[in-house]
Amino acid sequence: MWFFARDPVRDFPFELIPEPPEGGLPGPWALHRGRKKATGSPVSIFVYDVKPGAEEQTQVAKAAFKRFKTLRHPNILAYIDGLETEKCLHVVTEAVTPLGIYLKARVEAGGLKELEISWGLHQIVKALSFLVNDCSLIHNNVCMAAVFVDRAGEWKLGGLDYMYSAQGNGGGPPRKGIPELEQYDPPELADSSGRVVREKWSADMWRLGCLIWEVFNGPLPRAAALRNPGKIPKTLVPHYCELVGANPKVRPNPARFLQNCRAPGGFMSNRFVETNLFLEEIQIKEPAEKQKFFQELSKSLDAFPEDFCRHKVLPQLLTAFEFGNAGAVVLTPLFKVGKFLSAEEYQQKIIPVVVKMFSSTDRAMRIRLLQQMEQFIQYLDEPTVNTQIFPHVVHGFLDTNPAIREQTVKSMLLLAPKLNEANLNVELMKHFARLQAKDEQGPIRCNTTVCLGKIGSYLSASTRHRVLTSAFSRATRDPFAPSRVAGVLGFAATHNLYSMNDCAQKILPVLCGLTVDPEKSVRDQAFKAIRSFLSKLESVSEDPTQLEEVETNIPQRPTPEGHWETQEEDKDTAEDSSTADRWDDEDWGSLEQEAESVLAQQDDWSTGGQVSRASQVSNSDHKSSKSPESDWSSWEAEGSWEQGWQEPSSQEPPPDGTRLASEYNWGGPESSDKGDPFATLSARPSTQPRPDSWGEDNWEGLETDSRQVKAELARKKREERRREMEAKRAERKVAKGPMKLGARKLD
Repeated sequence: MWFFARDPVRDFPFELIPEPPEGGLPGPWALHRGRKKATGSPVSIFVYDVKPGAEEQTQVAKAAFKRFKTLRHPNILAYIDGLETEKCLHVVTEAVTPLGIYLKARVEAGGLKELEISWGLHQIVKALSFLVNDCSLIHNNVCMAAVFVDRAGEWKLGGLDYMYSAQGNGGGPPRKGIPELEQYDPPELADSSGRVVREKWSADMWRLGCLIWEVFNGPLPRAAALRNPGKIPKTLVPHYCELVGANPKVRPNPARFLQNCRAPGGFMSNRFVETNLFLEEIQIKEPAEKQKFFQELSKSLDAFPEDFCRHKVLPQLLTAFEFGNAGAVVLTPLFKVGKFLSAEEYQQKIIPVVVKMFSSTDRAMRIRLLQQMEQFIQYLDEPTVNTQIFPHVVHGFLDTNPAIREQTVKSMLLLAPKLNEANLNVELMKHFARLQAKDEQGPIRCNTTVCLGKIGSYLSASTRHRVLTSAFSRATRDPFAPSRVAGVLGFAATHNLYSMNDCAQKILPVLCGLTVDPEKSVRDQAFKAIRSFLSKLESVSEDPTQLEEVETNIPQRPTPEGHWETQEEDKDTAEDSSTADRWDDEDWGSLEQEAESVLAQQDDWSTGGQVSRASQVSNSDHKSSKSPESDWSSWEAEGSWEQGWQEPSSQEPPPDGTRLASEYNWGGPESSDKGDPFATLSARPSTQPRPDSWGEDNWEGLETDSRQVKAELARKKREERRREMEAKRAERKVAKGPMKLGARKLD
């Protein structure tokens, strides 16, 4: 029977990536990139090949192997696993890059910030303090080749080959025999008399000074170059000079050096270092301290390195939410850091947390999620939105806090494209119908109309036909003026979703009623919309062949810029110089623009205050003044948009603070004593008969001279246009005979 010896390298749970070792390491060790066989997670593997006749170097490597296994500190290269055979030594550590290679790459990418260097040097000095003050060990090899950088940009101290005890037991310092390393030895080592008085840390602090010089100025050519600080920052120069002083006795202890650099105005006194120090001790901080820290963190993240945010800040944020009950305060920095992640990383790390947050009953958490939805909505897939997000979000429609109801409505602009048929066309419309008809807050009714106008193209054809005209018509009768404006602009934004019959028979009658609204802003938008709808109807009337194209070419999605698609105008109309009467040239602006001008800023929910924006403009008598037909109690029975625009039983009074038309200066040469032409008229239905004429008051008495000139020019242009159209109709009749509206043109 044959027995085969096991190969320890083959059975080792880590493997080398087949590529040349990374350079920049003078000495016996070669640094390779590696990975764990089971998971593929990246690691670094330091390899020493045992060579005949190099027993001294082999003993140094084995001593370093032992030090790696026994020394544990956050600022010392972290040991993961190791392998020792007769032929080689393998030391597996966290994935790192030699500092020299890292600095070169950062210079090529635009340079390293002083903030990063200040924290990196802080970590190296802290590691030296741990070794000399806590372990009584002398590193004896502080240089560029002994410092490594992990993926978060953290500096780690390695190069433990020549370490020895400061207490004298175990012999003196090992002989290096490598000129590249011996150039960092302090000058007092050349004095063999032993008369030089020095501290146990003196030699390592000299080498630290050499490291600082190389970080800012590049490779050290000779020891004499240390006299010129070069590019070392002015705030660091005094402390640097202490390190490279000729008298080893005055070189500071690592702990005192840190204290000096952390003094106010010092090189290591900055927000980046303070943030890192807090994160290192976050587990023992009080909840109030954590809350304050996370609140202020967002302001600083823009100045911090991207790798630091991704690999150090993000894990702490996720841990704080998962186990620390940090709550809504982590949301802002969490989404800010999320911008640095790839789509795959975002799905793995952020989305599970976001989904869990939506199920929270914390109101502050919910409203902040809704306010910041724009930052993560693109990473949510449709099944997640419909099954795990939307069912929780809809509870906001019924919340007693107006701020949450309002923000829930606004969030539908982002959720609508991802909602399925049932959630969008049934569930959401049910809530919108109730809010528009019954909510006592005017701004919420207004925003419901605004949102409906913006998501109209996502609705199914049957829902659009059933809902839009009725909803916008209802909005035009709202006692809150911005809601009436939103209703007009809603018609405008969805103009290409209606048939010509609906435009003529349903929409224009509603808009015409608004031409005598008490609010001038409502009248202005109504006239603009009327002109546009009339222009569209006229263009189809002049060329009936457009009818089928106009009524079948319904856009399914908004354009990427967020504007609603419009149909191309008739070629003849496009050539018309009277652009004010054409649809596409009208600047409708944002649907929320008119409402926003009247609403106050919303208070920060986290302060617990009431929402001034909603409360200041709410209509307390809205519900009481509506007719029974508009008071819907359910979606199936009374909450349907199909009720259309029935006439209320009585006229609703205007909101408190509404100015009568007679109080406005309409631009006349002087104030008029005539009665208000709109005092007895309203955009809302009235039981009083509408007068057949303007009586003594008419628009000409209110127009300025400039408007009269414009009206005269517009009249002349319309007359010219009418003559052009008559000429073209005559030409068509001569060519192919009369045509009826809706008839197809035959070839």
